[in-house]
Amino acid sequence: MVNQKFLTKGSGVLAEAQAIATSSGAGDAGKIPCLDENGKIAENMMPTGVSAETQVAKAGTGGLAANDVVYLHLVTTTLTADKADATDATKRAQGYVKDAVSEGDDATVFLDGELPGSGFTPGAKYYLTTTPGTVSTTPPSGSGNMVQCVGEAVSSTAIKFDPDKMPIVLV
Repeated sequence: MVNQKFLTKGSGVLAEAQAIATSSGAGDAGKIPCLDENGKIAENMMPTGVSAETQVAKAGTGGLAANDVVYLHLVTTTLTADKADATDATKRAQGYVKDAVSEGDDATVFLDGELPGSGFTPGAKYYLTTTPGTVSTTPPSGSGNMVQCVGEAVSSTAIKFDPDKMPIVLV
């Protein structure tokens, strides 16, 4: 993506300048930012405290696929992220990963924001499923299954992640 250019006046002459896509710190103070390929300002250009809420955890058994919905738990003293699963009430959705992560590697777990994907129906609610790590517009219905809404689709490629904190376990 090519950043747009603009004219600037310095030492009595006009010169072409280019907006910046990311910041290198204080040396970029006063420069004009440009939006990234998603139409957003890079996170490192935002004020302190304005960013996605994340937690780094080790990827659990079998690793994680891109866009998996996960739960966090301790394995001995290690914070671990495993695929959330509606068949077990102790494995409720608490976050999601954007990238695939191999078992034992560090995973950045997003605790808020927009869960990426494809084929979502804008305005539809999405629920954790009995297929670990996945979501669907159809809530689980089997005895012992947990019904947890994880959010509502805001586009065909994103769900506003807002998981129920107290899911219902069916009898």
